[in-house]
Formats: sequence, structure tokens, C-alpha cells
Amino acid sequence: MFTGIVEESGKVNLINKDSKSAKIKVEAKLVTEDLNIGDSIAVNGVCLTIIEFSNTYIIAEVMHETLERTSIKTLKPGDKVNLERALKADGRFGGHIVTGHVDGIGIILKTKKDGIAEIFDISYPPELEKYIAKKGSVAIDGISLTVVDINKEYFRLSLIPHSLKMTTLGYKKTGDIVNIEIDVLARYVEKLFTTKHKEERKPDISEDFLLENGFM
Repeated sequence: MFTGIVEESGKVNLINKDSKSAKIKVEAKLVTEDLNIGDSIAVNGVCLTIIEFSNTYIIAEVMHETLERTSIKTLKPGDKVNLERALKADGRFGGHIVTGHVDGIGIILKTKKDGIAEIFDISYPPELEKYIAKKGSVAIDGISLTVVDINKEYFRLSLIPHSLKMTTLGYKKTGDIVNIEIDVLARYVEKLFTTKHKEERKPDISEDFLLENGFM
């Protein structure tokens, strides 16, 4: 589990891709501390397993499913990426619950200044609309952010200068794609109410029920 609080901005040093998988090497310093082979690191919001590292880089493998569904497939050497280690049990929870399982890809439609802040309008897959709420949480490239507004075409975010400086959104421009992960709590709430509704509608199958309806 992650919190969406980016620890550092790494740089893609090497990425080898074929049609079914990839291996990525990212220059990093902070996230290599207290790291072990097999640990998880969120790379632009995508949970990846570390297979090799030193004090200056990390290497992870990317499977076909991840390439198909995330912006990892567009990365190239020199690109900046957001990095966050998995949350420790005694760690400070500064963002919101982020799993590193991307729900869809969005496109930056427009950016504009609003005082000290930078406004981002980001498109989203239609099936995610019901999970995104005004003043709710969303992870964009692994960054925990608050939704300012939402309509049928896009949702709006507002970032302070610190967030722009510490994350890759400071480098992004109109037309760039980003990874979107909805608040996992929204999915559990939907599951809870869907299951409850089904249970309420489920008929009580008994011998009397079968007799009354001509089955016996």
C-alpha cells in the first residue's frame, strides 16, 4: 500500500520493451534506502517489484497487462517518474490509500495558472465517473490529489508550487497521458451496496415457496 506522497522524482535510465513485457531501470537515491529485492515501489503510480538495485538505481520488470493499461508503455530514457516506497506499518499516512493498481489512463486537456496554483483539466474513462467525486481523492501518476470539480468530460485538479516542484506534473503539458487510480474506498462502498441490494432482492427459497409457485 502507498499514500500518494511522492518521495522523489527519478529518471528513466534504460527501458527495454517487447510486445509482451519490459524491464525498466530508474536512477534514484532516496527510495533505495532500506530497500530489499522483492519490495514494491510505485513508479508513476504503478506498483512494481524491485528485482535489482544499488544506491543509485532500481530495476523492475513490467508484465504485459501493466504495459497495456498504464503509461509505462510510453516511457523512454530521460523521462522523469514519481517514486514512492510502500508504506511501513509505523509510517506517517499523509495522503490517501493508494494501491498502485491503475484504473485507467487520462489525458491532460488544459492547464492554467490560478494565483500560486496550477489548474489541470484531465480526461478520464467514462466508466470511472461514478467513482470520482468533488472534494474526493484521486491518484494521478501516483500523486494523492483532491478533485476540485468534475463533469462528463474531465475532472479538475489544483496543485500548489511545492507539488509541481516535487512531482512530474511540473513537467507535464497539454496532451500528455497520466495514470489514474480512483479512491479504493469508492469501490468497496459500491461493492457493499451492490451486494446488499442483491441480498434484499434474493427470494427465500423454501418448500412453501416452491409449492405456492407450482414447482411441487
